[in-house]
This record gives sequence, structure tokens and C-alpha cells, in this order.
Amino acid sequence: MDSNDAEIVLRVVENQLWCHKFAIAGRARRESETRALPQDAASGCSYAIGYGSPPGVVERNRFGPVDKRLSNLIQYGHMRHISRLILLGAGGSLLLLTGCETGRVAGGGPYHVTAYRPHDPSAVRVKVSLAKQNIYVMEGDRYLMAVACSVGIPSKPTPKGSFTIYSKQEQKRSGSYGFSVQGNRVVPSTGGGPGRYVGYPMGYWCEFAPAYGFHQGFVHPYPRTHGCIRLHGEAAPKFFALVKIGTPVSIASSQPEDATLGPKVQRVDDSRAPDPSPSLMITSAAFEKPSGPLLQ
Repeated sequence: MDSNDAEIVLRVVENQLWCHKFAIAGRARRESETRALPQDAASGCSYAIGYGSPPGVVERNRFGPVDKRLSNLIQYGHMRHISRLILLGAGGSLLLLTGCETGRVAGGGPYHVTAYRPHDPSAVRVKVSLAKQNIYVMEGDRYLMAVACSVGIPSKPTPKGSFTIYSKQEQKRSGSYGFSVQGNRVVPSTGGGPGRYVGYPMGYWCEFAPAYGFHQGFVHPYPRTHGCIRLHGEAAPKFFALVKIGTPVSIASSQPEDATLGPKVQRVDDSRAPDPSPSLMITSAAFEKPSGPLLQ
């Protein structure tokens, strides 16, 4: 973390009470929106859009309009641990005030993903099952990684078809939605206006279609994104290490691996997790690093 990041992180202590109020208000709003939204007839899931978002950002590409909002595109479960460490160093008593914590992985244990090094990187293929919300990274019949993901909601679906990875960026930030740093305040922003703009983090970005990519974020047990595909925690940097420019991607309602690998995939549920502190999200700490080696 550089000197600018360190200076910004010191603002976390001053922003914790605000963040606590924001999270409580956001949870109440999210619950009311969820109750108001129709349920999917097949799954019984309500597709809540989220909370704390600035006005929707509409992007257009060859797939049609893409309405992307701050809270819906990316969230980070691991920020809970980072924010606690920062607060302990700055003033442990304030930890009792903060509401900016995320939910745990389903089952309450640590989320660990095993990814295997390919024998031939050019033979790596990515398969996405929309129905199962699973990603299978394959090398022929050999699986390299199988993980849960979040895909697009019915009104903003993840596109189906055959694609290739054509852009990768480890520490990507959005150019159209994020935060405005105004002195000691960090507020949601879509760019322009007062303050210094910092884009929302979309770590380990692997783009497969214009405005659509794999990236790090919260994973829910039901469709949640506006078309992008989110990977939880350390799954994102490991996926990033496995694919390269030109890696083929197949996205379909189902994949043959659903029957063989699908039942072994560890499920993730970040559905009750509030957004991390904006003061933290504008620093390099927003990009979660893996705890161990990337590939076995």
C-alpha cells in the first residue's frame, strides 16, 4: 500500500459510524425491494437489485443496453477481515461500532479453491453453466478448477454462446461508476462533479464480450449480476492465472460437467453481506490476494 493509500485508509476510522448507518439503511431498503420484486416461477428466488446504488448506468453494445449499478456489479466478502485489521491498528474500540462486515461463506468455514496447473495452456477451455451457476475450467477431459459463480439476473442476463477471453486486467476499476473522494468523505459517484473520482474495483477482470467479463466479487445462490460473472475470493485470481488471451469460453444453460463435477463444487452464499466500507474500496486493499500458491 503506497503513501496515498495509507492516508486514505486512515479515514476509515472517521467513516465507520457513517458506514454503520449506511449498512443498516441499505439492508432495510434491500429487504423492501426484495419483497416488492416478483419471484422466479422455477426457483422461487426474488431478484433483489441491491442498495446504496447511484442512478443506473446504461451502456450499449452489440448485445443491447447494459444497465450497471454500483452495488450490483461487484462486492467483496474478504473486506470484512481487512477492515477489522485496519480498525484494530487505528483504534480497536471502534470495531464495536462498525456494521461494514460481510457474510461468511456457506457452512461458516474458509473458502478455499484448488486450481491445477495445465500441461498445455493452449488447451485450456472455460465452460459456464448458467443453471448451476458453476464455472468449469478444463484441459480436455481433465478439470483444472470448478467453482461457484454469480450470473446475470433474468432482465440482464449473461450472454450465451461461444466467446474468447480478449482482455485481462488484474486491478481493473470502472470508468463509469465508483466513488468521489471529497476531503474526508467518500461517496458513491458515476464520475464528474466535485472530488477525486476512483472507480469501483473489478479485480482480476477477464473480458469475453464488450462490457461483460469474469471478475472478483460476492457470489449468491441465485442470479445477481447485470451480466458479468463473479467469482468469490481467491477463485478469481486463480481463474485469472489459468486463462490467457484467446482462451475459449462456452456459456450455456447447462454443461455436461454439471452431472460429474457440479455436485463437488463448494457453494457460496454472500446474499446477506453488506457493501464493504467505501473508504477501503478506494485503496489497493480492495483487490483480494490469494492466501497460498495460485496453481498446484
